[in-house]
Amino acid sequence: MFYNRFTFRLLLRLLLINLLGFLFIHLIRTTQLWFTITGLGIMLLAALISLYHYINEIRQDIKRFILAVKTRDSTLNFRNKATSGSFPELYESFNDIIKTQKDIQLEKDSMFQLIRTILEQVPVGVIVIKNEEQEANNAEIVFFNQAATNLLGIPAYKYWHRVAQHLPEFASEIAAIGRGGKRFMELKIQDKLIQLSTEVMPLNLYLKDYTIVSFQNIKDEIEQKESEAWNRLIGVISHEILNSITPISSLSDTVNSMIATKTSLNQEDLEDLKPAIQTIKRRSEGLLDFVKDYRLIAELPTPQLDYHTIGEILQHIKILMQPFASGRNIILRVEQTSSKITIQVDLKLIEQALINLVTNSIYALEGQDHPTIEISYKLDQNKVHLEVADNGRGIEPELLEKIFVPFFTTRKNGSGIGLTITRNIMKMHHGSLEVNSIPFEKTVFSLIFRYQ
Repeated sequence: MFYNRFTFRLLLRLLLINLLGFLFIHLIRTTQLWFTITGLGIMLLAALISLYHYINEIRQDIKRFILAVKTRDSTLNFRNKATSGSFPELYESFNDIIKTQKDIQLEKDSMFQLIRTILEQVPVGVIVIKNEEQEANNAEIVFFNQAATNLLGIPAYKYWHRVAQHLPEFASEIAAIGRGGKRFMELKIQDKLIQLSTEVMPLNLYLKDYTIVSFQNIKDEIEQKESEAWNRLIGVISHEILNSITPISSLSDTVNSMIATKTSLNQEDLEDLKPAIQTIKRRSEGLLDFVKDYRLIAELPTPQLDYHTIGEILQHIKILMQPFASGRNIILRVEQTSSKITIQVDLKLIEQALINLVTNSIYALEGQDHPTIEISYKLDQNKVHLEVADNGRGIEPELLEKIFVPFFTTRKNGSGIGLTITRNIMKMHHGSLEVNSIPFEKTVFSLIFRYQ
């Protein structure tokens, strides 16, 4: 309808202009009525000006609408023209678009405030830096939450160079992480040492580069974990020492009572003393072995790293452990011994770790039907998994965390240090040791290495 309305008005104006133009030219050629010709010329000029203003008004309205959309100006409206203008439906659409844009902007603003409020409440420090190439040393900070202020002991600065001036160590660590990554750092803030787990993530939004720096103080968490670990370790050590000291002390009292009142010993007395003395000797040796095992955990050698293929490592462990497994009627399968994938490790230490895992599997298979151990590897993204799997007794869920505690063992004659040593070896290689167990079905220990 509005197109017809506009067309009607436009045609009417054009028809009037053509008619006035025809009369104007005709009067000039055929008459000398200059007063009439002048009046007609004025009317023609007025009609042209009216047509220009009529078209220009619509052009200006469209221009205002486009500018309002660009600048997100929600105050502009076309209510009057939507009811009386030449394009009522067009102006109504303009109003709808502006209103929709306003609603979207309000929703975005509310969501931004929600996210900002959440970030202000979390105990993780967050700093968002806007990167400008021409102002690399004066980058603007667009977000600085309260947790960051509390952790760093500085106000919410507007520019990054102010942070760098107050905390040069922190700024240099962030620069060292570069274009993304994680790092653990220690900082001294107001004479207090804090330990921060820091992550830097680059982000590009609307052709602008940002850097998100997040960090949290993990000192308390580390201390709590260390305390728990020490408590578990002390508990195990105390248990083992008491198990040895108690019979030694008791037997010592017995021996002392037997000889305290005697100046000489006959054959019968000697026969009575021998079992007690032998027991004291045996338990003393057991206690000495326990201390040696403890030293073995604490004094692992520094890894001498070199490049070795997965196939080479698997071939070595197959040669080492095949006779031991065969002697106990256990099937040992070592797959992919021709693999050329190369990792940087200390071969002796990794062999020791694998020996510990295979030995544990062999003892876990005692009394099981069709005992089988499989050693293999797999690639998972940027990590290599060396896996030792068996179908033995497995590990109950409640024991999964305890098996890595030094001297904890479920084996009758076990020392309880094999898995502890294995995990420490992997930590020295910046890797990890993981376990997944379904009792009496499948238990898998994985040595996980970084692979680049």
